[in-house]
Amino acid sequence: MKFDILTVFPEYFDVLKQSLIGKAIGDGVFDVQVTNIRDYTLDKHKKTDDTPYGGGAGMLMTPDPIARAIEAVDPYHEAWRVYMSPRGKRLSQQKVESLAKEGRILILCGDYEGVDQRVIDLFIDEELSIGDYVLTGGELPALVTVNAVARYIDGVLGSNASTEEESFSNGLLEYPQYTRPEIYRGVRVPKVLLDGNHKEIEKWRLEKSLEITMKNRPDLFENLDVGELLPKKKRKHRK
Repeated sequence: MKFDILTVFPEYFDVLKQSLIGKAIGDGVFDVQVTNIRDYTLDKHKKTDDTPYGGGAGMLMTPDPIARAIEAVDPYHEAWRVYMSPRGKRLSQQKVESLAKEGRILILCGDYEGVDQRVIDLFIDEELSIGDYVLTGGELPALVTVNAVARYIDGVLGSNASTEEESFSNGLLEYPQYTRPEIYRGVRVPKVLLDGNHKEIEKWRLEKSLEITMKNRPDLFENLDVGELLPKKKRKHRK
């Protein structure tokens, strides 16, 4: 898997050198290449923005530096090209898992008031948003996308169970988790987690996931068949 990130602020992506993501990149599990769009402008002052036609506040990124950068990095359109935008489709867990199946992803980070529409029409496959709010640029959403997708690349995490049991993996939010000590500041770890009965632990975790989802994200139940999550009763065979 390879990520190509196009930005006018490449320093944002130094954070990718940290933690599990940084280790995975260092070990060659996947690759991230950050390209400075300013390197592809013909303006002697490295300018990549201009005032929008029709008026309006702010500046808009001009098409030519972006187009030249994309054509240099991905000349044969081998990558799935994504533009991070608040008007894009929501980056859901399902979308993350889908992106993880791509061999190569190019992410364009817009800044200021965004990019000239012709860039999107000519070069971009999909617009993605990480939430219903507006940020100063696409760098943070790009980092979120890389982090979320990378977790589904073999070799990034220590165990596949890490992605199978977390929030949204089954449509619900994750259950509470505890570690040592057994009692901390008067609060005890739930007894069910100490008894070693895995069937009861699984039941408790599901109940807690349902409770937390109902409290924090009841909207998730709209497209969820709760019956499919409940443990199936084994039928007794007649003699």
